[in-house]
Amino acid sequence: VDTRRGISPQNGAVPGERGKQDKSVKRGNWGNQIEFVLTSVGYAVGLGNVWRFPYLCYRNGGGAFMFPYFIMLVFCGIPLFFMELSFGQFASQGCLGVWRVSPMFKGVGYGMMVVSTYIGIYYNVVICIAFYYFFVSMTRVLPWTYCSNPWNTPECVGVLDGNLSSRAAHNLTHLFNATQKRTSPSEEYWRRYVLNLSDDIGNLGEVRLPLLGCLGVSWVVVFLCLIKGVKSSGKVVYFTATFPYVVLTILFVRGITLEGAVTGIMYYLTPQWDKILDAKVWGDAASQIFYSLGCAWGGLITMASYNKFHNNCYRDSIIISITNCATSVYAGFVIFSILGFMANHLGVDVSKVADHGPGLAFVAYPEALTLLPISPLWSILFFFMLILLGLGTQFCLLETLVTAIVDEVGNEWIIRRKTFVTLGVAVAGFLLGVPLTTQAGIYWLLLMDNYAASFSLVVISCIMCVAIMYIYGHRNYFKDIEMMLGFPPPLFFQICWRFISPAIIFFILVFTVIQYRPISYNDYVYPTWAISIGFLMALSSVICIPIYAIYKVCRSEGDTLLERLKNATKASKDWGPALAEHRSGRYAPAFSPSTESHLEVQPLQPEKDRIEVVAASPVQGSNGSAHSQDSRL
Repeated sequence: VDTRRGISPQNGAVPGERGKQDKSVKRGNWGNQIEFVLTSVGYAVGLGNVWRFPYLCYRNGGGAFMFPYFIMLVFCGIPLFFMELSFGQFASQGCLGVWRVSPMFKGVGYGMMVVSTYIGIYYNVVICIAFYYFFVSMTRVLPWTYCSNPWNTPECVGVLDGNLSSRAAHNLTHLFNATQKRTSPSEEYWRRYVLNLSDDIGNLGEVRLPLLGCLGVSWVVVFLCLIKGVKSSGKVVYFTATFPYVVLTILFVRGITLEGAVTGIMYYLTPQWDKILDAKVWGDAASQIFYSLGCAWGGLITMASYNKFHNNCYRDSIIISITNCATSVYAGFVIFSILGFMANHLGVDVSKVADHGPGLAFVAYPEALTLLPISPLWSILFFFMLILLGLGTQFCLLETLVTAIVDEVGNEWIIRRKTFVTLGVAVAGFLLGVPLTTQAGIYWLLLMDNYAASFSLVVISCIMCVAIMYIYGHRNYFKDIEMMLGFPPPLFFQICWRFISPAIIFFILVFTVIQYRPISYNDYVYPTWAISIGFLMALSSVICIPIYAIYKVCRSEGDTLLERLKNATKASKDWGPALAEHRSGRYAPAFSPSTESHLEVQPLQPEKDRIEVVAASPVQGSNGSAHSQDSRL
């Protein structure tokens, strides 16, 4: 029992609730608040902070990209982050259960599950590649150091090749630039050995067995860390969420001591203001905020649902959002100091030395690591950091799916067998990831990354804002937050939730569609059929929303369409705090058979709940809301 909650209103206590149990016995809670914050930081700070943000930054005008990025953070990112945390914490339900607030919009929850499924499949493939590099780094000389390997081509020019003086290498580089593209040993190792890249997305070729083995290792690690749900993962994050910062700092210190590092950092910071007028830059900024903070994935709602009811999630959302974005900028310094060094060594512009997407982490970084003393040690540390960054996000993606399934079924049988549900989802994720370990796997990985987790996130966020603010009602939601935290959301957040965030998201979506360009991977242009599959993946998550809404309206009571719509959007009687002692005010249960049957499906101890209900029986909801009407019904 957290007695402090009853003493200090600033901590979100509601007067008169002192000494009450603030734990969900069946469902479980975080061991303490640090576990939640670290898990959320680990969820938000992922591989994207290392290989996506710096790439978007240099592609979209260096420092100029910071302007739309922080605008999106302040007016979209943080408000949506706070909304999702408060939403999940208030109801103590996953991304499906929370839509008791307006059952017609439960399709948003299904859309979040689809997005998390797509991301979970390909994210673990990126982690498995990091595992592969981690294992092959355990050697005296890194295998991508020289150009003398069987997989190298005559175009390969290594940074440390002993048979070339630096002047000769410099001249030879210019010769290659004039005739054909110079390739580094790390790039050839990545494309010709690790991936053994095929010539077309439809030409899958063979499964790369080393990658398949590492994918198995990735899923086993994720499953073992989640074997007891948040109870086990909450302990693991003490290490996985903090150690990456140690490695980033080591690499930053080493990076800024390299010749040419200042040039790279200046390229990172110097704004190209003309690019600010390009809608794609703003679209990339919005997508990166959603991608990086994890908005609309369902993970934030899920993680917050394991909080105690009166936890100050407003404070948490500010801390986690700022930590995440500061990490992105910090990682950018680490990346660009090394890119600047490479550009200086090769005599080319900084923009020409980086690969696309994951290749930045598996080409640019590994090449830089060959320059460090005791390079295998740094390589092991760096890829271990990548593994930890990825796992922190992957834990939450898997827990999102498992929690949604368990909460949806909701009976004792499945709650006791939650470990088996986790195992089933992990095995399915492994099998669905197998095609991404083939020779054409990187093409499919980038297709999923560009389509499955881009447009749809923006649409889902926008609809979630509208559903909560305008269908459920902003006044109701603000009262819910005040009941939970002890204070209403600040005016800035109220304005953002109601007007600014949905408007910005909508216009960004429109501009992104107008400025759309098909994706490519280096010189490879995706065929039309592949891009069509990409759009189908993006559509598959969004289409859940109208399909479920139509289904719900058809199943609702009412003689006219308007009556059915009202009933479908009205909050169900079991919406509200999960624990009986928190159901005060308009959520106070009436003593009736319907109330008793409702409490049986809550994640509570049945005997204890009935005692609470009897104790609370004289209290009736008095504000005429849907909840009190439902309980009377």
